[in-house]
Amino acid sequence: MTSQPDPRPKDQPTGNAEKDPENWVTGDEAMTGAQASYLRTLSEEAGEPFDANLTKAEASKRIDELQGETGRGQ
Repeated sequence: MTSQPDPRPKDQPTGNAEKDPENWVTGDEAMTGAQASYLRTLSEEAGEPFDANLTKAEASKRIDELQGETGRGQ
């Protein structure tokens, strides 16, 4: 007997996209390479300094702030 994938869609998919960075399990780890790259770009566009020492959670918040300033991600 082979198992078949569940044909029912997830009613409410879960993920970190909606979770507050303060509640991330890995939020205190160093930001990812993708975060650093995007944050550097946003910082340059906004004329703001880039901080390479942010955690994942701090970088996420800073990205949100700079997206507001630059109009990106909207």
